[in-house]
Amino acid sequence: MSFDPASYAFTSSDAPLPIRANTVLPARRENVELHTEDGLTLVGELALPEDRDPIATLVTLHPLPTHGGFMDSHVFRKASFRLPALAGIAVLRFNTRGTSSPRGTSGGRFEEGVGERADAEAAVRFAADRGLAHRWLVGWSFGTELVLKYGATTPIGDQIDGAVLLSPPLHRAVDADLDAWAAFGRPLIALVPEFDDYLRPAEAGDRFARVPQTRVIGIDGGKHLWVGEKFVQRALNEVVSAVTGTAVELPTTWVGPAATAG
Repeated sequence: MSFDPASYAFTSSDAPLPIRANTVLPARRENVELHTEDGLTLVGELALPEDRDPIATLVTLHPLPTHGGFMDSHVFRKASFRLPALAGIAVLRFNTRGTSSPRGTSGGRFEEGVGERADAEAAVRFAADRGLAHRWLVGWSFGTELVLKYGATTPIGDQIDGAVLLSPPLHRAVDADLDAWAAFGRPLIALVPEFDDYLRPAEAGDRFARVPQTRVIGIDGGKHLWVGEKFVQRALNEVVSAVTGTAVELPTTWVGPAATAG
């Protein structure tokens, strides 16, 4: 049985509560299915602001599923817990083909980032069909490869405002993909941890010089997996700042209904 996001038990407090790793803030949450052009069904969740239309939409692409990446990879899970309430931003998470999580298992099998093009297309198409505003791709690790390889191409490029990369390894994405982004012209923000296992800020600056509109942001003390609440907060602050066009520092406390995730 897949996890039901309606099962969170919310309680209210009049005092400010610290927002912790498992704090769930109010949102309209629903399990969704995405349908790819090659006939697969992918499972996911959409989290929307509770009482308003979203000002922007994050279409998230998770880390490598053969190394534990899935729609619940912690930065994206926390984005869905927090951003609808704190920033008015919708968060779409899903499992790429063959990937499992408590939500369920997506059809198909892992295809090394090739078949996953159809997964990314299905996610963006879903968000567009739902009329979700100002769609941004947000990739993490393997997910950044999908962003770079396919985000600047039709049909995805026709339906997004830009992209944010968390810990881009630049393994599968090659110079031709970066050149396509340069020609595309939409904003590209790369968040590169100081101690990343694959690509560090100085090298990232050199590689992304091919894409003039890229902003490379080095994350002091950070590592590839963004472990630690201060790094999660930094990631979410930078994502919200990118999609809103305004420097943002999200609250770290909350007054009102909240739940605790298992």
